[in-house]
Formats: sequence, C-alpha cells, structure tokens
Amino acid sequence: MARIIFLVFSLLSLFAISQNRKYSNEFLNIGVGARALGMGNANVASVEGVQSGYWNPAGLLKQKNDLELGLMHAEYFAGIAKYDYLGASKRIDSNSVAGISIIRFGVDNIPNTLDLVDANGNIDYNRVTKFNTVDFAALLSYARKIPQLKGLEIGGNVKIIRRKIGEFGGSWGFGLDAGAKYNYKGWKLAAMARDVTGTFNAWSFNLTQKQIATLAQTGNKIPSSSLEITVPQVILGAAKSYSFWKNKMSVLGELDLINTFDGQRNTVINSKHWNLEPAFGVELGYKNFIFLRGGIGNIQKQLNDRATLYITTAQPNFGVGVKYKIFTLDYALTDIGDRSTALYSNIFSLKIELNPKVVK
Repeated sequence: MARIIFLVFSLLSLFAISQNRKYSNEFLNIGVGARALGMGNANVASVEGVQSGYWNPAGLLKQKNDLELGLMHAEYFAGIAKYDYLGASKRIDSNSVAGISIIRFGVDNIPNTLDLVDANGNIDYNRVTKFNTVDFAALLSYARKIPQLKGLEIGGNVKIIRRKIGEFGGSWGFGLDAGAKYNYKGWKLAAMARDVTGTFNAWSFNLTQKQIATLAQTGNKIPSSSLEITVPQVILGAAKSYSFWKNKMSVLGELDLINTFDGQRNTVINSKHWNLEPAFGVELGYKNFIFLRGGIGNIQKQLNDRATLYITTAQPNFGVGVKYKIFTLDYALTDIGDRSTALYSNIFSLKIELNPKVVK
C-alpha cells in the first residue's frame, strides 16, 4: 500500500512540473454543505450521501436512502456575487450509487461601459448595458463497492465546466476526479484526487474592433484565446467516531492533509513542487438529532501589524446541524473558502432524504 501511495504522489508531481501551471476554476475549491464548512473543510473521510459528489464520490455509497437532495446558497460582497449548489444522488443497487452536483458562482448585472462614448466623442449613459459573468460546473458522479476487497469503496467524477463573461467570451472545460474510502477497525480512511488528469479550460473571446481599441486606450490587456490547466491535488483523510452515555452522545474527529503541486504556496509545509496543508474538524452529536461542529483550516504564516515578525494564523470555523425525519438543516459560521472580504459568513444548507431503504 505504501508503494502505491508513493507511486501516485510521484506521478502527480511529475505531471505538475511538466505543465504550464495556472490557477483556474477556483470557484470549485470553495466547498459545499454547511456541515463540511463548519468543520474547516475536513470532510473527505466522514462525508456521506449526496454532498459526497463534491467532497469524495466514494461516500455516496453510505447514503441509507434511495434518493437524496442537497441545496446551499451563499453570497459575497453584500450580495453582489452569489454561490449556489444543487445536488442529487440515486442508489442504483446495493453496490452502486450515481449522483449529479451543479455549482454556480455568478455576478449579475455588471455595467458595460465599453460603448459609453459615441462616435463623436460624447458620453451617452444610455449606451451603458449590463452583462453577467458566470462560472458553472456539473459533476457527474458514480460510486461502487469492491466485493473482492472488503471495506473498500471507490468513486469518480466527470466534470463539465462552463465559464462565461457576458457576450465577450467564455470557456469550456473538462476534468476527472477519483476518490476512495476504506474502513479499517473503526477508522475511516480516504483519498481524493481532484483534477486527477488535469482539468483543461479552453478560452475564446468575441470582441469588436471598437471594444479592443477602448481596452487598449484605457491600459487594459487585450484577452486572447488560451488554455488554462488546473493541476491535480490529493487530499488524504482519516476520521474516527465514538459513542458514549448509553450511545446517546457521539463525537467524530477528522484530519485531512491537502497536497497541492502547482508551485510554492503559503502552507505549513511548502516547496516549489509540493505543498501540504492540514485541516481538522470535530462533530459532537446528541441522539443523531442535533450536532455541534468546529474546525480549523487555512493555516498560514503572515507578518504582524508592524511587519516585523511572521506569525502563524489559522481560520476557526463553527457550525450546528439539526436532523428531523427526512430533513437535515446545517448552519456554518465561516469565511467561506477564505475568498470573501467579510471576516465571516452565515451559511445554510439543506439535505433531504427520500424513499428510505435498508442498506447494509
């Protein structure tokens, strides 16, 4: 097993070095579900059900119902940008589950002032129009048990990505994810390889000569057709749960190790070719009805207020959940994806379990 893990890491490192490294599809790193966000995004080992399509598709096999639905909505910058998630998963048989996750990140009604000045050089505000910029992704998931290997569950995603900047341009992208979970003496072990083959986004633009001239006159860079590559990352996770007080109380803890290969980052362990970032989360439950959660992630070094000393900082996250019959409502207080200007956001998500079945 150790040799296999070493081989996977070596191949991913070589792949990352050989490609033109670019940040792309960052909206897919935000996360879905208030449970995971409240636990600091430490979730690849303990996730179960519909939200597994995003975190680790192998977790789809743990859903105890025939059909599950998941929803989440979040906003950035006082509602200017909106982030939405909708997921559904369906059990095929006792050994396999399929699902779909749809993610949208968009800014609507952006003023377009490229045509503000008419042909005579006069400013005409009636020429100002509006456009939307939207990042959209559909994740098609499939998970299956391996009967020959007891305790092993595997899953994968096919990702279709559409990014659009009004009528000016856009891109189509394609990528693959692969995940696995293994139960060993009460421990939940997991590995999730995102963009395992590299995710490619092909950009094209449709600008008029006047718009190009306006961009040049105002000192803006003229966009051109290009190919963006999202380099693979590997997340390793381990989770363990305990029950006490006559099984009325439960506690679950998870540690994830996020490995990236796209150049040096500000992480706990970093280098030009490999970076390691830990995330830790804990969940306390009572009668499988109410849950309290906390987590730590985004551990970085930064200068203090006087810019004289580097200090280590971490992002704390908090959450609560309530499960009643077929509904699970989760709340998280978190700096969602660490990508908003506000310190913290209030995030709600809902999971609905339909057509209960007894699945062993």
